[in-house]
Amino acid sequence: MLSTLMADPNPAAVDRFWSAATAAGTPLVEPRDDGNVLVTFLWRGEARSTRAWWNIDVPLSRLPGTDLWVGSHVFPADLRTIYYFRHDGTETMPSGPGGAGPTHIDVANPRRLHMPADPLDPADHDCWASLLELPQAPVQPWSGVLPGVGRGELTTAMLASAALGGEHPITVYRPAGVLAADLPVLVVFDGHLGQALLKAPTVLDNLIAAGRIPPVAALFVHTFTDRRDRDLTPGDPIEAFVTAELLPWARARFGVGSPAGHNLVTGVSRGGLVATYLGLRRPDLFTAVIAQSGSFWWPSPAEGDPCRLIRDVPRMPPGDVDFYLDVGDHETIPGPGGAPSQLTVGRGMRDALRAAGRPVTYREYSGGHDYASWRGTFPAGLTACLGR
Repeated sequence: MLSTLMADPNPAAVDRFWSAATAAGTPLVEPRDDGNVLVTFLWRGEARSTRAWWNIDVPLSRLPGTDLWVGSHVFPADLRTIYYFRHDGTETMPSGPGGAGPTHIDVANPRRLHMPADPLDPADHDCWASLLELPQAPVQPWSGVLPGVGRGELTTAMLASAALGGEHPITVYRPAGVLAADLPVLVVFDGHLGQALLKAPTVLDNLIAAGRIPPVAALFVHTFTDRRDRDLTPGDPIEAFVTAELLPWARARFGVGSPAGHNLVTGVSRGGLVATYLGLRRPDLFTAVIAQSGSFWWPSPAEGDPCRLIRDVPRMPPGDVDFYLDVGDHETIPGPGGAPSQLTVGRGMRDALRAAGRPVTYREYSGGHDYASWRGTFPAGLTACLGR
């Protein structure tokens, strides 16, 4: 039908095609003989240029004499990622679920990812994207509420920090039906989205109930937008915050935290960078690290020589710490200021850890830098580090 339209793009034919395509939902997905799929993105409107953008980059072309834009690309059939339409070079992620503005979601695609603002962060705001889930994208069985599974208790309190400055909201998770005293804790950076999009409390509920992991508490560290990069930087401030303030506070106030130091730390992107740093620096407190799409390109070329933590691995103190690293095979865009891509530095950190004799579970998934993928691979990180 699209090929017929492109041969004769008259207004009536465009309207008929658009009605049929949007009724079925966009983008159009067609199987290929090689096991991949052809994905065709569609948009109607006025712009100088249009692209499907985020972890993908598919330029759309306007059919002459119409307001219909079309762009196709071949993707692996197991891809799951997010995208949005950007016009005339604008890259800011959409702030609402509508279809207007310099960037917006694909309104004819019913699958969407809403990144809600943290109500405790005055600088935060909602973000939206469209979800691209191709036919063989892996299922995510642990991120939904399962029948008969008890739900853990969530309590949010403020922690005053001298190390980072100001007050920091912390949401404490304690699993259902388990005495919390002395439970190991999982420290989770970007704690609001860790709850809302990573679905970490639900994942913990399900894996604990299924016996896939032993009971564990969690500390969701809310990270404020205007100081995220500063706070999530390897160095003395974040180390002092976690080791001298957060863990003692959680133990004194909530009774959680392993006396033997059998705790875990996790994060995505820049949070994965800091989680790895803490695991390397403090093997007396952490026995496992889950780093998803870790920003191991840090620092940017403008701030110093990139990949500093990768180079520092051989100089870190010895310790019995398990590392789980994953990264998307579509994370190939260069980092800030021309730093290496997430995929390149993920492989680099894997190699550095293995060369230093550190136990590493490493995975490359079919996807990009987003919670749509991370919430599916997060259970694999937990079972790799805690699984019986």
